[in-house]
Amino acid sequence: MDTIHTIGRRKASVARIYLSKGKGNITINKKDSKDYFSTDTLLYKINQPLQVVEMEGKFDIKVNVNGGGNTGQAEAIRLAISKALCELDAENRPALKTDGLLTRDSRVVERKKPGQKKARKKFQWVKR
Repeated sequence: MDTIHTIGRRKASVARIYLSKGKGNITINKKDSKDYFSTDTLLYKINQPLQVVEMEGKFDIKVNVNGGGNTGQAEAIRLAISKALCELDAENRPALKTDGLLTRDSRVVERKKPGQKKARKKFQWVKR
């Protein structure tokens, strides 16, 4: 098995992962995943695709991620890992698809409009 390269995106985050056989090490931007993401929920999001297909500890994953915040980066990594697992074995696809791990969440921040305070919020209007 060669290294599998996939890309995942979420909001402003772009994650490029390299999946290869190994002992289950996940390295994010040259740091261990536990050092990069401090909260358990973000670590759970990263490991979720591996748990669904029951392949924890079988692959080493190198991740380059940039842009966005913690949650966006974690979800971008999750999508990239899910895509890589589908590329590895087509039988993983139905299990990942039922958990919604293969859908790209296309929601992004709405832009601020001129003459308004924020994207939807207007300046206060005074009648008198």
